[in-house]
Amino acid sequence: MKFLLFGTGDYYERYKKWFHKNDIVALIDNSLQKQHTTLDGIDILPPEEGIALPFDVVVILSFYVKEMRLQLIKLSVAEDVIYHFYDLHRFFDREELKQPLQCFGGAKELIGPGNQSEKQILLLSQDLTLGGPAIALFHAAEILMRHGFKVVYASMLDGPLRERLLSAKIPVVVDANLQLATMQEAEWTNCFSLLICNTINFHVFLQRRNNRIPVVWWLHDCEFFYDGIDKESLKRIDRKNLKIVSVGPVPQKAFQKFVPDVPVDRLLYGVADIDKSAAYEQWEQNKLHFVTIGFLEDIKGQDLLVQALRRLPQNMRCKAEFWLIGHDKTLFAQKVKEMSGWMPEVKFAGSVNRETIHRMLHSADVLVCPSRQDSMPTVAAEAMMHSVPCIMSDAAGTAAYIRDGVNGFVFQSENVEELSVKINWCLKHHDGLYEIGIQARKIYEQYFSMNVFEKNLLHIVNGMFTG
Repeated sequence: MKFLLFGTGDYYERYKKWFHKNDIVALIDNSLQKQHTTLDGIDILPPEEGIALPFDVVVILSFYVKEMRLQLIKLSVAEDVIYHFYDLHRFFDREELKQPLQCFGGAKELIGPGNQSEKQILLLSQDLTLGGPAIALFHAAEILMRHGFKVVYASMLDGPLRERLLSAKIPVVVDANLQLATMQEAEWTNCFSLLICNTINFHVFLQRRNNRIPVVWWLHDCEFFYDGIDKESLKRIDRKNLKIVSVGPVPQKAFQKFVPDVPVDRLLYGVADIDKSAAYEQWEQNKLHFVTIGFLEDIKGQDLLVQALRRLPQNMRCKAEFWLIGHDKTLFAQKVKEMSGWMPEVKFAGSVNRETIHRMLHSADVLVCPSRQDSMPTVAAEAMMHSVPCIMSDAAGTAAYIRDGVNGFVFQSENVEELSVKINWCLKHHDGLYEIGIQARKIYEQYFSMNVFEKNLLHIVNGMFTG
């Protein structure tokens, strides 16, 4: 089979291992900077040139599958030859391409035959990045260990979180086969008495499972992440001994849109409280500091923020700095930079580490979350932990816990005029932000503190063991 691969970014790197180089006709990408270059010795072409080559299927290696599929169809590519990386299990002999299991921190001894324990829990993550879902599962592992459970943390991909896990004495398994395999095929998972699967990425894994082993499926994903999924496959998942929980209303509604008859309970993540004497960021004094934190991409809506700032009078805008923090090497980021180029108040920090994020939040006056979709942004809970009020799009799950003007601000998603009004209010009522920040801290304490998370997690896990 000859493949045309659409996308050369993060998901190409995650999934390229499954393809034989000789089976890849070409890579295609919309980035003008990448076109007519090579990657891994393979030509990168504009989509209209790539589809002119002889191929059997196009595989979209991105979560922007809806837009990319439509682009291909407009280029006269037949719908039935367009696939997503979630479909790769259909194409490959997994025994032939099986990847070696990597075990760290004593994990090998815990997953061997005959090692099943009635209090042994496997936590499954899509990666070991320092992103919100993987960190939330890490905190869950720490809690379960403190309460006497034997815990192993497993991932489809390696990453920087592994060192933090091992420092916390949590054994780690990296099994790349989990990207394609079902639970029945991943036989090493059978020695556990409970599995906790993190995110919608495990919907293929759950297609064929050993239903004698209870599973908690913890959803963090908004509807955007369902675009590449065969929705009928969700309905076929065996529900025996399966409990589905979500980090708030957004993932719950996304899942139940496709499988409305399945109950989904809540399990909000926990955010660790930190020392409030942290160092301040060295920003210009006598200005209000707004921060927006997240990968610069369409779904996060940083362009909406820039449009809102355009509506502010210059004599108000100059009273503030607006920091956009996050990976800014995308085509979308370039667009946002061009839109804001004439506004010196808009600053770009690029990608920063967790320590710097907390330092920036500690120094910020307001966090802005302009997302078009966002399940439950961790940075919002972290901001409220720092007593920083948030301006939230109502498409973000955190908005459900905010009373507008009391403990934060909520605006209608994509309504840039309303967002501009909220920002202007903050500029005019600087002194009032202090009390709103105190009230925001109460949201953190009531819903997102580690104590609350620990109580809710243990209630769910113990319930799975007692039936």
